[in-house]
Amino acid sequence: MAATTFSHYSPPHIDTTNKPLSFVHSKLLFAKTLTPRNSVSLKTQSLRPNPPIFEAHSTDPDDDYDYDGDKPREECGVVGIFADPEASRLCYLALHALQHRGQEGAGIVTVHDRVLHSVTGVGLVSEVFNQSKLDQLPGDSAIGHVRYSTAGSSMLKNVQPFVTRYRYGSVGVAHNGNLVNYQKLRHELEDNGSIFTTSSDTEVVLHLIAISKARPFFLRIVEACGKLEGAYSMVFLTEEKLVAVRDPYGFRPLVMGRKSNGAVVFASETCALDLIEATYEREVNPGEVIVVDKTGVQSSLCLLTHVVRKACIFEHIYFAMPNSIVFGRSVYASRHKYGEILATEAPVECDVVIAVPDSGVVAALGYAAKSGVPFQQGLIRSHYVGRTFIEPSQKIRDFGVKLKLSPVRAVLEGKRVVVVDDSIVRGTTSSKIVRLLKEAGAKEVHMRIASPPIIGSCYYGVDTPSAEELISNRLSVEGIRDYIGSDSLAFLPIESMKEFLGSDSSNFCYACFSGKYPVLPTGKVKHIGDAVDDGLSGSMEYIDGGWIQETKNDKEKNMIPVAEKDEIVA
Repeated sequence: MAATTFSHYSPPHIDTTNKPLSFVHSKLLFAKTLTPRNSVSLKTQSLRPNPPIFEAHSTDPDDDYDYDGDKPREECGVVGIFADPEASRLCYLALHALQHRGQEGAGIVTVHDRVLHSVTGVGLVSEVFNQSKLDQLPGDSAIGHVRYSTAGSSMLKNVQPFVTRYRYGSVGVAHNGNLVNYQKLRHELEDNGSIFTTSSDTEVVLHLIAISKARPFFLRIVEACGKLEGAYSMVFLTEEKLVAVRDPYGFRPLVMGRKSNGAVVFASETCALDLIEATYEREVNPGEVIVVDKTGVQSSLCLLTHVVRKACIFEHIYFAMPNSIVFGRSVYASRHKYGEILATEAPVECDVVIAVPDSGVVAALGYAAKSGVPFQQGLIRSHYVGRTFIEPSQKIRDFGVKLKLSPVRAVLEGKRVVVVDDSIVRGTTSSKIVRLLKEAGAKEVHMRIASPPIIGSCYYGVDTPSAEELISNRLSVEGIRDYIGSDSLAFLPIESMKEFLGSDSSNFCYACFSGKYPVLPTGKVKHIGDAVDDGLSGSMEYIDGGWIQETKNDKEKNMIPVAEKDEIVA
């Protein structure tokens, strides 16, 4: 049974004029025990004068062990639906379509008779929700959230959407992104008496809305967002309105669609619209606030400042589903083209082209089509290997890749193999894949990476290691090739990527490839674990010498110098 919270909200009758927002005034923990996954422990919170909030959650997720940790992780996906009688069920389905954006937690908030209802929990969408849970979410409007995180005990309280009450009513929010000035804002709010009950940067937004004196609610959001720096694509739900907002840089995606019955839908990707049979209309523009209520759809670009759009290029490389349209471009077409470019700029004599599933498949198809070498399924991925209770000893860790990927000896034996992957982060998984292929009989293994080398951490809603952990920030291409054990290695040249993007190339963020950041975080801190996006555990890592850590010994074999100072993109 997935960890789940049930909460029932009604508008407050307390005058909180000029008082800081407090999520929870008192807590009572009935029981907290380590239990098997199919058992629960109960926790009750009370927030007077409203009904109690009941929570049930399973054992600490850190007791499970996740093998898959050598990829950048998208932090979350959001959904918003207005004016559909099946809002909660449609939101549930849309979250399924966005499950790849977050597997650690999910939640839905609906509104019915001016009361906000919430169910959130730890686990996959299908683990958190069932028919009885959805029955507890009445109403014709909803917002939803799926979340990725690496923290354990702090996970449940940080699962979104968040719901709170303030002087003028109730509001729920679901957020995709990362606020780089989160710590500064939180400290200012706490100095003025605000009480925080999560370690999430998203909670800052609710506090800013609560203390705002602007009217109506739309202007409260505008005022709050005017203080935010970094990446945010958010949907808000009140008793009467659904509001979608995107930061002026447009780092993270957010699209708008409409169902045949007139219901308005927002989602992180168009694949969610497709599943619930909503027609894609357009992106939510960078800096735009869209308000949907019974009078219709109202749009304003009031957040738009004079900045150049900087959409995350990694959405096209890895995060988004191939069948999605993201930032106005087909994800499938982009990945296919990156594979074609690799075949043109890094050809090699080979017998077969294979992919590291699933994210490398489309680029591998592009490589095969351009090179004229057949594509075959040389690696089979198991989609049923997730967390396990096995102790993560080094001996067990060595089985990690074999549990997830199985080589097809009939495809590989005696062959010169090109294997295409979307990226290399630490290099540990790539080295195990190369060894796996050679153990299965591959004569040669040539790695082709459908993205440039990653040399910098992301501060805009992607969980990446610190710069010193990124293998491309420490080793040359030849050094990486030697480390992973492949016969050759080539990355997608960044200039070739930009050439493909054409006149649109200046509208993308390449910070993880270049070390040049559109927005610098306050205090130059890199959040780790839950701290990226909406699950801050308070654990932080200060990066000495700038965002890209300076190499202490550039003379070491295959080591290359890296950026010595921060660079900001105009």
